[in-house]
Amino acid sequence: MVSQVLVAMDDSEMAVEALRYALDVHADAEITVLAVVGEPSQLMGKATAIATAEDPQAKAAEIAAPILDRAREIADEAGREITTTVGYGAPAREIVNRAESFDAVVVGSHGGTLRDRLIVGDVAKTVFNRSPVPVTVVR
Repeated sequence: MVSQVLVAMDDSEMAVEALRYALDVHADAEITVLAVVGEPSQLMGKATAIATAEDPQAKAAEIAAPILDRAREIADEAGREITTTVGYGAPAREIVNRAESFDAVVVGSHGGTLRDRLIVGDVAKTVFNRSPVPVTVVR
């Protein structure tokens, strides 16, 4: 029985669909939404903003806030409560590292811009191949 589900979420529509799927299919499970920020890129982008912040954890939480706010809105619409958390670093690695604490992982098939997917890699594919627990990829 699946009692704890990790849903990886970014600002993409596929991530929204992944959360909706998890809320619907795993109606009796505890859902935790993970937003990973500070992903590496050629220009470092958000990672630099976090690394140079006076309080890196607070800066990471600030960057993730819109994503997690949207996740809570979607859960409210479904009449469900969720837990939210923020990760820092490479999304696939962070998701896989946290997956062992859950019964299943749900991810969108892709997210971010084409440039992000080319530089960072295919997060869903990496999570699917490396996760210690079953992974559902939502299209």
